[in-house]
Amino acid sequence: MSNVVVLDNGGGLIKAGFGGERDPTCIVPNCTARPPSSKKWLLADQLLSPSEDLTSATLRRPFDRGHLINPDLQSSIWAHLFTTLLKIHPPNTSILLTQPLFTLPSIQRSVDEIIFEEFNFKSLFVADSPSLVHLYEASRRPYGLISKAQCSLVVDCGFSFTHAAPVFQNFTLNYGVKRMDLGGKALTNYLKELVSYRSVNVMDESFIMDDVKERLCFVSLDVQRDLKIARRPGNDNIFRCTYVLPDGITYMKGFVKDPDEAKRHISLDDGAPFSPAGEKDYTECHDVAQKRQDRRNIDLTKNEFSLTNERFLVPEMIFRPADLGMNQAGLAECIIRAVSSCHPHLHPVLYESIILTGGSTLFPRFAQRLERELRPLIPDDYQVKITTQEDPIIGVWRGGSLLASSPDFEAMCITKSEYEECGSARCHKRFFN
Repeated sequence: MSNVVVLDNGGGLIKAGFGGERDPTCIVPNCTARPPSSKKWLLADQLLSPSEDLTSATLRRPFDRGHLINPDLQSSIWAHLFTTLLKIHPPNTSILLTQPLFTLPSIQRSVDEIIFEEFNFKSLFVADSPSLVHLYEASRRPYGLISKAQCSLVVDCGFSFTHAAPVFQNFTLNYGVKRMDLGGKALTNYLKELVSYRSVNVMDESFIMDDVKERLCFVSLDVQRDLKIARRPGNDNIFRCTYVLPDGITYMKGFVKDPDEAKRHISLDDGAPFSPAGEKDYTECHDVAQKRQDRRNIDLTKNEFSLTNERFLVPEMIFRPADLGMNQAGLAECIIRAVSSCHPHLHPVLYESIILTGGSTLFPRFAQRLERELRPLIPDDYQVKITTQEDPIIGVWRGGSLLASSPDFEAMCITKSEYEECGSARCHKRFFN
């Protein structure tokens, strides 16, 4: 086993494992939570236990808006990770750690203290997400454009924020990076507000609403058309589906009541107008669905709620934040600004090598919608090519694993003795020149 730990320390999820492996050993929430019925705080993998009811759990996160605000909490989560899940001895181990772009020096010092003074790691390498994504994608296709041009535009839609970052020769061009203060957490919060206003109060249900968002939300290719369909009554509304909340007795996790019902909107992919009467599958289940609808209307004690236009209005925030009262440009404009900040010779290559990573890019039709938004804004003689990573959640980690297994890796790290001699700021100059 490699003696290099690769730690992609996201605001929402920690991806951790060993250099040279294809997949991380564990993917766990980067937070602690305490259920109302318990005095004990659960952390990392304990939050994923199927027997834990996390309804209305109190939540604490070390990250806020992409910045580490609670180093002590982060340290306790890492301690559990290193001893229980990875089972490593830090003094014999090097660590590759991802950090958000433009991390403040004070936060950097806190992290260094945890790594070298608290855990006593042998050496440290700090990387940013875009350069690792670029490295991994270039290695996957050695004869592709990204590898030949050594250039790409990495669009990272993470938990706390979204970055459009140009990468050239494995270095992120900091002057070209553009950021949107919008990520998976904001989308979940918006979904909470919509459901709480229309159905049942879920403002304290972060874990449940994350699950609802991931299972049921999708990107609309034609918002005006879909809004009209969403206003149709009963079963004519193909977006309507029901999510059942956990009851804490029979089942501890929420679930989609009728998965087939939730997939009906896929018929719109081809752009054809939906007609329930013309679809045999839907007419057959029409009566059953209608009865279920009536039953829910009558029984107000049922622990469930239905979603309609919320399913596409929530991801719509990424493309049209201004429509929701946010003073921000949408993702397409963010990308245009990032490319425009670079040398004109790079523009055509960057537009042809856009890489999507981060959990928020997993919404169905995300890349298709982004291309539709970008195309009118880009000169006609430029091609637009958008690639979504095969697994956008662990794509950054895989790049880190690849780098950590290279023969030059140890020489690139800061050792504990260098840190003790020079301090944090001087050591980090080698990473961020």
